[in-house]
Amino acid sequence: MSATLKQLQVFVAVADESGFAAAADVLGMSQSSVSHTLATLERHVGAALVHRAPCAVTDDGARLLPHARATLAAADAFEAATPSRAPFSGTITLAITPTAGHRVAPDLLGRWRTHAPGIRVRLLEGDDLEVATWLETGAADTAILVNPAPTYGRLIVAHDEFHAVTRADHPLAGSEPITLADLLNDPLLVSTAGCEPQIKDLHREAAVTYKPAQRVRELTTLMAMVDADLGVTIMPTLASPMLPTTLTMTPLANTMTRNLVLAGPATRPWNPLVRTLHELVNVPKPSSQ
Repeated sequence: MSATLKQLQVFVAVADESGFAAAADVLGMSQSSVSHTLATLERHVGAALVHRAPCAVTDDGARLLPHARATLAAADAFEAATPSRAPFSGTITLAITPTAGHRVAPDLLGRWRTHAPGIRVRLLEGDDLEVATWLETGAADTAILVNPAPTYGRLIVAHDEFHAVTRADHPLAGSEPITLADLLNDPLLVSTAGCEPQIKDLHREAAVTYKPAQRVRELTTLMAMVDADLGVTIMPTLASPMLPTTLTMTPLANTMTRNLVLAGPATRPWNPLVRTLHELVNVPKPSSQ
């Protein structure tokens, strides 16, 4: 017996919602049905996929989860492409980074809700590598990627560049561009959540040694460390609204521009609903009254 789409839907919902009751609400099923369906799938694969208390995917579950997502994405794309399917209806998963989620995604979601209300867009948020991997494996149907290859599409939805981030009372804070060499007197703090390769490139091009004092994942942790006067950092300008009032961005003399592209998968057919959403990106938003 092969795994069914319903079983995979239940598995993914339990993993995403971190619980059986929440998954049941999302799927419109009873909690007992969710539990029974997942148990049947686990017997089929010969391994536990989810720990029950507390609810979390097992190692085997984490290994199989991307395949379950990819299977469901392919099935959704098939349904969306069938002649009998009602146009502009269905669910699409959009993968984003935190900075794109803060500045770019809200505008896109509002535009799509206005012009294609039958298409539900579900967000997956992660770092640059996770977002690219989700699009490649089918966990996401579309994604906002940074400077991707042309095979992913060319629909640019935003530009930004890198600035230094310091406390507002830092001697280097201001509107005049500074160099990376100017920052050498302060410990460099960086995030590993996506921008570190570009920051390394900036240092290499400026012939400045890249030597971070601390490497953390979360942007909120990074900003808290700068706010505590533990060092300075470099961030894309899209992150500026996320900064507390005690921090400020200062331009870099030799910066790097990023193109954020609303991308489709490069190695599999696009879900027709993804093409619909992409076509709506440049449709004018209705004027507010």
